[in-house]
Amino acid sequence: MAHQHVLMGAESNRVRPTVRIIGLRDLKDALARGIADFSAMPTHAVFLCLIYPIVGLLLARLTLGYELLPLLFPLAAGFTLLGPFAAIGLYELSRRREQGVDASWQDAFDVLRSPSRGAIAALGLLLLAIFVIWIAVAQAIYIANFGYEPAASIPDFLHQVFTTPAGRMLIIVGNLVGFLFALAVLTISVVSFPLLLDRDVGAVEAVLTSVRVVAANPLMMAIWGLIVAGLLVIGSLPFFFGLAVVVPVLGHSTWHLYRKVVEPDPNPHQVLPRPPRSRRYAAQFPAALFTGERGRPPDEGGERSKPEAEAESPARRAGCRERRRASVGQ
Repeated sequence: MAHQHVLMGAESNRVRPTVRIIGLRDLKDALARGIADFSAMPTHAVFLCLIYPIVGLLLARLTLGYELLPLLFPLAAGFTLLGPFAAIGLYELSRRREQGVDASWQDAFDVLRSPSRGAIAALGLLLLAIFVIWIAVAQAIYIANFGYEPAASIPDFLHQVFTTPAGRMLIIVGNLVGFLFALAVLTISVVSFPLLLDRDVGAVEAVLTSVRVVAANPLMMAIWGLIVAGLLVIGSLPFFFGLAVVVPVLGHSTWHLYRKVVEPDPNPHQVLPRPPRSRRYAAQFPAALFTGERGRPPDEGGERSKPEAEAESPARRAGCRERRRASVGQ
């Protein structure tokens, strides 16, 4: 039953999402809204996306330190295949801001409580499998052109790639195959993850909806793919640190692209604001661990907040009045 829910979603969401036809103006508007979301929540977005430059530098260190230099470009380019899944928290932040709810970096992890979390994880594993296959194919292409002998140094490797017939063949074939992998990921995931975050439709319907979006808007989706690829290249140039800005902008923009190209849910579920955390005091420890004691510290005077006063029981207020009358009578 759980597996069926992951694949097919909830019984109440069997209606197939309606796909719209969009134009270039919609792509521009989606990017503008993504930039606006990033401007409104830069701290949260950068915090979530610092992993991208860190992972990029680790990949570079791995390849340069363990004679895997030929895999540096496939790893850096292939890492973007996981982008639609890695940006899931950014979609949640944009969704909350869209509904007028305050968002913090903690809200990005609310996807872990989503009804579609199983389907989201399944699609994430699918993208991970595609990434692993891409790395294996890239390694096979390199071996077919240069054999198993590793490059002696970075200058030697660059000389082989850019000045020899085998190197030119590697560039042509590698980029062509990489383009096919990128096209496949774009087709199955351009709106899959935002859709699963928005509705409990299941992994199968999410992928099919994404395919229908690409089929209905082939030119616009091709332009969107070029925009994503171009911005990722620009963000990767200064030691991958530009990705800390590019990735959140693209993540927020992808949410708004989803809103442009898929009709809204007729019965959307509302995002509830996170309840405020009450203040705890050292004097309440360790009793608060077992009793759930909250509020003011013991024997603290002063005015209480309005919610505390309203939460006080009528019987307790009546007892206080009786004690005051007794003290006056004495």
